[in-house]
Amino acid sequence: MSHHVDRRQVLKVSLGVAAVSAAGTVVAPPASAAAPRDDFPEVPGMSGDRRANEFWYQLDETTLYDSSQEVKDAYAAIEAHVGNIERGMREKWLELVGTPGYPDNYAAFMTPIRQPLEVLSRTQLGVMDRYYHHQHLRLVQAFGWFGEGVLYDPRGHAPFLVHTMNGTPDTPPPGYHTWYAYLRAMSLLDIDRRRWDRLAPALAFAWAAQSTARPAQDAVNPPLPPRTVRRLAATWLVKDVDRLDRDFRSFPYPEGMS
Repeated sequence: MSHHVDRRQVLKVSLGVAAVSAAGTVVAPPASAAAPRDDFPEVPGMSGDRRANEFWYQLDETTLYDSSQEVKDAYAAIEAHVGNIERGMREKWLELVGTPGYPDNYAAFMTPIRQPLEVLSRTQLGVMDRYYHHQHLRLVQAFGWFGEGVLYDPRGHAPFLVHTMNGTPDTPPPGYHTWYAYLRAMSLLDIDRRRWDRLAPALAFAWAAQSTARPAQDAVNPPLPPRTVRRLAATWLVKDVDRLDRDFRSFPYPEGMS
């Protein structure tokens, strides 16, 4: 089973993200693609793009800290099937991705939890659409800033005050592989497949950015040099899920970044 993203669209996204500057600003898109006005309440001490901060904050609240009963029930069903909603998903994908039966064996294993995965897909994509509806380039940029660790939000849950994958500069975060395991399960079960296949390179881009930046979780971090961001965008945003299946077999960092 093989699914491919639109390479022309991905290339456009990579070129757009490559315009991110060290200050976190971007070259303005055409007026027809202008993002909704960022009229969010001021948060004293916040650093980084305001919309991206709000997006990641609300995603955390919706899927983790203040999730609905439906989401909690979905996690419970997934945990009963894989043993652990994070480590169990990640380890099962890593176990099967290198076998001759992949991806069919992974899809077969995940089939019993299709309905809970549908809940999580609808929930996560719902938050993305709330803040980046029809603004895929800006959503990809938000993933890049997430990886760089430049979104400092005092509303976070200490010690995790930066919107980035939980970990430390010395302890690599396994969360990118966990999210990728969910993403691939959703895609292979044809749950919003096109959406998740399109988001897979953005997740990989964030993984590479965080593996390069190694940001702190509780402090304002400096951005990566623009040249580095351009290189990472050009490298990762042009990959389809078949290539990313191979890349994510490297754990916890991308190959060559240990």
